[in-house]
Amino acid sequence: MHAHRYSVGQSVRMRHQYGAYRTEGEVYQILATLPEKDNSPQYRIRSDVEKHERVVTEDGLEGVDPATT
Repeated sequence: MHAHRYSVGQSVRMRHQYGAYRTEGEVYQILATLPEKDNSPQYRIRSDVEKHERVVTEDGLEGVDPATT
């Protein structure tokens, strides 16, 4: 079992993945940590721009420098 790299309240961006849509520069907040999926911790995230929440694995996220948000 892997430890979660990101914590609740932290800002992240989604990494670009082939075939996946991503709004450039969109920042998400970690809402909750979830159990692993395929050996990668999961997170519930949400941006201020979207009305829905997302569930993503840690390998699909990258941290955001708080000074740039």
